[in-house]
Amino acid sequence: MKTPVGLVTVTLSVAILLAASLLIVTGTQGEDRAHPAHVTTPAARPAPHR
Repeated sequence: MKTPVGLVTVTLSVAILLAASLLIVTGTQGEDRAHPAHVTTPAARPAPHR
């Protein structure tokens, strides 16, 4: 696959996969930082009624 068409195809495939993985990584980091309480703390128990 050393033809120009093959090289362009491989290069574009690698670029698309890299861009998609970076979008996924930055998207998940943003969600974790937006709601840290949901990720780091356990659920609180309601107070017992007397």
